[in-house]
Amino acid sequence: MRLKFSLLILTLLLFGLNSFAQSFENELGFKSDNDAYLFYGQDRYYTNGLFLYFRHATKQHRLGEKMEKLTYEVSAGQKMYNPISGYRPDPTTQDRPFAGYLYAAANINLFYNDEKIIKAGLEVGVVGPEALGQETQELLHRTVGFYKIEGWKYQIANELALNFSAQYTQLLLRSSKSNLDLSLETYVNLGSTFSGAGVGILLRTGDLNQLFNSAYTNAVVSNGSTTARFVNNEFFFYAKPQVNFVAYDATMQGSMFENVSPVTFKPEPLVFAQQLGVNYTNRRFTFDFGLMFKSKEVKSTARRHQYGTIAMYYRFGKSSL
Repeated sequence: MRLKFSLLILTLLLFGLNSFAQSFENELGFKSDNDAYLFYGQDRYYTNGLFLYFRHATKQHRLGEKMEKLTYEVSAGQKMYNPISGYRPDPTTQDRPFAGYLYAAANINLFYNDEKIIKAGLEVGVVGPEALGQETQELLHRTVGFYKIEGWKYQIANELALNFSAQYTQLLLRSSKSNLDLSLETYVNLGSTFSGAGVGILLRTGDLNQLFNSAYTNAVVSNGSTTARFVNNEFFFYAKPQVNFVAYDATMQGSMFENVSPVTFKPEPLVFAQQLGVNYTNRRFTFDFGLMFKSKEVKSTARRHQYGTIAMYYRFGKSSL
């Protein structure tokens, strides 16, 4: 009986049945990317990413009439890249360089009541041995009993990373029952590590909230908002085909100023991507699982690539609706 009661309490907390009258102004969570999540047995190219996030919503009454919400975000992350395998001791067999990227970032996110979104951010970090890609990958492989890593001595050389990013999202249409919508998403990156731009069309279907209240846009946090959500709990599927123009990628090309990296390649200028996923969100928790399929990214014998993404977020700091 005690076990059943404990399970009931856990279920109520998980699904947020007691939090309908509350919103939360802070959010803390993580996102993990790995090609192992697809169970293909592959370990290539963009092989692992781990990111930590904290978001805070400012007070609603301080914003203008057209703005629904403004949030600040700080994050830290690491990305790791290797050739078609993490065991490539011979550099002549490497179809993509070994590379690590470690950074910290700050973003500002503006959500308008006509469901336009503008996001802008700055990343500062390092590419190369100081990004600790080799150490992290070796630790992961030892922990889970994977194969031996070899070839990182040919990785991209150390380089300071300074990158600016901006994203614009606009709702295009929504069904009369608010269970399906289409949005335009565009972005631009400019910096010493990544430079390029992209455009995609986002399709969501299921139990949806407005873009300024949705977990997909990381907009569940709120501080005094008076706009009612469509639903208390979101549960939806999403798909986003996207075309990306790649101008520069230091994890493939090395430094744009003085390239001393032993193995480098040029990126494919156009990369097509298809993102698929499912998201469940209540007032306290978000869980998201996604799949990313990309066309060939490197001008070499490299193949297409795909990986999975798992994200979980927890909100706290009560704020009245």
